[in-house]
Amino acid sequence: MYEITRLIHLVPDAASGTLETLLAELRAAAGAAVGGLIEPTLPGVRNGGDILLRLSSAEPATGRAAASRLAEVCGRPEVLRVDGADHGPGVHGVAAPRSPGTVYRTLLLRVDPATPPPVLAEFEADLLRMPGHISTIRAWRLSRALRAEGAARWTHIWEQEFSDLDGLTGAYLTHPVHWGLVDRWFDPECPEAVVRDRICHSFCVRTEPVLT
Repeated sequence: MYEITRLIHLVPDAASGTLETLLAELRAAAGAAVGGLIEPTLPGVRNGGDILLRLSSAEPATGRAAASRLAEVCGRPEVLRVDGADHGPGVHGVAAPRSPGTVYRTLLLRVDPATPPPVLAEFEADLLRMPGHISTIRAWRLSRALRAEGAARWTHIWEQEFSDLDGLTGAYLTHPVHWGLVDRWFDPECPEAVVRDRICHSFCVRTEPVLT
């Protein structure tokens, strides 16, 4: 599988109708050979863009061709910038859904390249422990980036499908396993932190299955 994540940021005060026009053009550029979603982001994203695009193709060549077509659409002057990554299947914790979710969320992050492999493995394992404690996560996947673009050289893509919006903004973000176990890897004031630069936390309505 070849998978594409793009967070598309529009220029401030973009003309009325720009969002819908871009959504239509991106969906047309994606083509029928790739599956996934292209949706406007929901309020509350952090560096998450105005459009969240997540596609997958069984053939890498098809996925790369779709990425090239999407890049042409994103070259429009209404697009301020794009953060994103190309990645393979979730070799770190693919999971079947407990029941269908209604919200899809992705997190782009960059781990310090000097992080020792055992520490990196512990960080990834802590992320993957979260669904065992947070029932609103219906499906999840942690992947390493094959190629990155945008504000940072993203190394990881941490994705979930949630039961609903409150399952993300409430049960997930406020859960003790989040702030008591996982946040130490992200907090620059914590000596265990390995995540550098800002993160991109983006989410949208889940219109189609993404992770299964």
